[in-house]
Amino acid sequence: MSTAHEVPKTLMVSGFRVRRSFGIGGLSKGATIVAVAILTADGLIATQAPATLLVSLPVTLVALGLAAARRHGMSALAYYWAKLSWRRAARVEANSYRRQLLEYPYALDMPGVGASSTLVKAHDPTTGKPVGVVHDRATGYMTISTLLAPGGSLMAPTGSVQSSLRTWSSVLEAMSTDEQVKGASVTIQITPGAGEALGDDVAARQDPGAPQLAKQIVAELVRTTPHATASVAPWMSVTVDPSATVNPPTDLAEQVGEAIKVVDALDLSGTGTDIERRATDVDLRRLVRSAFDPSVFNARDADFEELSWSECGPQAADDNWEEYAHDGGVSVSWVLREMPRRPIAYSVLLPLLAPGRFQRRITIAYRVLDPHEGEAVLEREISNAYQREQATAEVKGRAKWSQRADSRRAEEAAAQVAGGAQVVDWTLMVTVTARNTADLPAARQELERAVKATRGIRMRPAFGAQAAVFAAGLPLGYNPLVKG
Repeated sequence: MSTAHEVPKTLMVSGFRVRRSFGIGGLSKGATIVAVAILTADGLIATQAPATLLVSLPVTLVALGLAAARRHGMSALAYYWAKLSWRRAARVEANSYRRQLLEYPYALDMPGVGASSTLVKAHDPTTGKPVGVVHDRATGYMTISTLLAPGGSLMAPTGSVQSSLRTWSSVLEAMSTDEQVKGASVTIQITPGAGEALGDDVAARQDPGAPQLAKQIVAELVRTTPHATASVAPWMSVTVDPSATVNPPTDLAEQVGEAIKVVDALDLSGTGTDIERRATDVDLRRLVRSAFDPSVFNARDADFEELSWSECGPQAADDNWEEYAHDGGVSVSWVLREMPRRPIAYSVLLPLLAPGRFQRRITIAYRVLDPHEGEAVLEREISNAYQREQATAEVKGRAKWSQRADSRRAEEAAAQVAGGAQVVDWTLMVTVTARNTADLPAARQELERAVKATRGIRMRPAFGAQAAVFAAGLPLGYNPLVKG
C-alpha cells in the first residue's frame, strides 16, 4: 500500500522559466556590451602604449571569466562583488543596528528596507472595522494585509482544486489590468509550540469527576501536544499606488481610502482560502514584533496596542553574510534559485509548510505584468532563445538539445499567454528562526531538508541580503519585485 500523495495530471503545473538575455560565451547581453567596450578601450590604449596590454588584458580576461562562470546560480563576478561590498560595510559596522533615542526626525524608524515605512490606523467604511495600512513615505505606496484562515486542499476533490486554481488565475488577471496594484505577496508563518495554550485550556475545562482512563488519555495528549502542533498564520499583502489614477487623492486620508478601495476590489472568494479579516494595526504590530522576538507571538493584544511602529522592530540587529541576528534569535533566509523544468504538483510546497522545531516563514512575492508588457517579454525571450541556438550552431555545427528545449518552453509560454494566461514575475523566500546561536545549525539543517523534500525546487542562502529577505516576509510594505 502506497502512502505517497498522488496528484492527478490535471493538477500538475508548469511554465516556470528564468529570463535569459542573449550574450556571447555565457555572458548576458549587458555583460557582452560591457566586455566589447572594455576590449575596444584596451585596444585603443594599446595603440599608444602597447605595454599596457600586459596588465589590462589579463585583468579583462579574468573579469570576463568570472562574469561567465556561475556560482550559486548567479555570475561569479556578481557573487564576489556582493561579498566584497558586504565586507566593506561590515568593516565600518554598517551592517549593525542599535536602536537609540535621538532627537533627529525619524531616528526611531525601522532599520534597513523598512526605514521609510510608517503605520497608519484607519477604518474601513464598508465594514466599520479598523484596518492597519503601511505607508511608504519614499514612494507613496500603501500596503494592506489580509489575514487568511489556515486550511488545505489535499483532501478536496480534483474539481474543487481545479476551480480554485482557475479563480486564482482570475485574481492575477485583475492585478495585471489594475495600474494601481504594484505587487502582492502571500506569507505563511508556522510557529511551533502552540499546543501550550491548548493545554492550559484543557486543564481549565477538565471535569474532576471524569473517568480515570479519560484523564490519563487527556494528560498524555496535553503532554505531547506542545511538541506536535504549531500555530499557522497566513496573510496576503497587496501594495497599491493610490496616486496612479485619473484624479489622484490629495491628502493622506484620501490616499488610505483609495488604497482600501483597490484592495477590496480583489475578490479572493473561490481561491481555496477563507478570508478572516483585514489586518488591524494591532495585528501588524504582532506579526512584525513576533518575527524579531518569537516568544511574544502568543501575547495578548493589549501588549501590542501601545507599541510604536519603531518599537515593533529590533532593538539590536546584525546583518551577517548568511544569517541575521536580532532580538529574540538568529534567522536564516533562503531565496529561490530555480524551479523545476518539468511539471510539478500543485502541492509541491507542502514540505516547506510542514511544522518543525523552529519558526518558519514562507513567502511568495508577485508582480503581475500587464498584457502588453508580458507579450513583449515573451517575444524577447523567444528571440533570445533562437539567437542562442543559431550562435551555437554556427560554432559547433548544431544547437544544444537544452537550447532547443528552452526555445520550445518559450514558445509554449507565448501560446499560453495568447490563450489568456498571465505573465508573472515571482520569487520564493523562506526564513527560519532559531532562539539562540547554538540552535542555528539545527535550524539550517531543518530548512535544507525541507527544501530537498520538495524534489526539484532549488534555493540558496540570501547572501549579504539576510535582513532584506527577512523583512520581505513581513507586512512592512517591502516587496523586492516592486520598484519605487
